[in-house]
Amino acid sequence: MVEGASLESLYMGNCIEGSNPFLSADFQCIAHMNRICYLFLLASFFGLAQTEGNAVDSLFREDQMYVAVSYNLLQNKPDNTSQYSFSTGFSAGFFRDFPFTQNRHWSIAPGFGYAYSDIKQNINILAISVPTITTPEVVRSRMQLHYLELPIEVRWRNATPESHKFWRIHTGIKASYLLSGKVNYDSDTLGEKSENLKNRLNNWQYGVYLSFGFNTWNPYIYYGLQPIFEKNKTAVENNSSALHIGLKFYIL
Repeated sequence: MVEGASLESLYMGNCIEGSNPFLSADFQCIAHMNRICYLFLLASFFGLAQTEGNAVDSLFREDQMYVAVSYNLLQNKPDNTSQYSFSTGFSAGFFRDFPFTQNRHWSIAPGFGYAYSDIKQNINILAISVPTITTPEVVRSRMQLHYLELPIEVRWRNATPESHKFWRIHTGIKASYLLSGKVNYDSDTLGEKSENLKNRLNNWQYGVYLSFGFNTWNPYIYYGLQPIFEKNKTAVENNSSALHIGLKFYIL
C-alpha cells in the first residue's frame, strides 16, 4: 500500500480503475445477477400475460348483440279482417351470455332491446275504435307499435374459442312493454284519421320464440300469447295476437 493513502481512496480507486480484480469481479457478478433477475421478471410477465390471454379465450361468450327482421302476421283476427302489403317487424338489443357447462356449449342469456311492428290490415273499424263508434265499416289501416323487449333464452351451440362459425339453437320467452301505439286509417264516413292506441292496447305482451341456424343466417319465429288489444276497450272484441316469422342475426 502506498504510504499516506487512505483505505477509502484505495478502494475507490480500485473500483473506478478496476485495479482490484476481486472487487471488480464482485461488481461484475452483481451486474450479471441484476441482468438475470431482470430477464426472469420479463419472462414471467410475458408468460403470465400469455396465460391470461389463453384463459380469456377459453372463457368465451357468444351472441351478445342481436338484430331481427320479420314478417308480422296476426292470429285470431276479427271477422272481415285481412292483411295487405308487407307488415314488417324489427328488433335489436343485447344479451348477457352465461355459459353453465365446461365446454360452454350450453348457456342462459337474459336480454334487453327495442322492437317495432308495422301492421297493415283491412279491418272493421269497430275492432280498433272506441266503443262510442257504432257504424261498421271495413277500413284500410296501418298500425305502428313500439315496444321495450325483455327476453330470456336457453342456448345450445357447438362453438369453440377458435371459430365464430357454428350451429346454434336458441329458445326462450319474451316480455314486451308498450311504449307507444297509433293507427292511421282511411274511412269513407270519417275520412283519413290518425289515432293514439296506447289506452286501448295491452301494456304487456308475452310470447315464446325460437331461432336456429349456422353462422349468419338464423330463421326466427315468435308466437304471441297475449292479445294486442285490451279487452272491452274496442267497439267489438279484438283478440288478435302476434306471429312473427323472419331472420335473426347475432353479433359478438
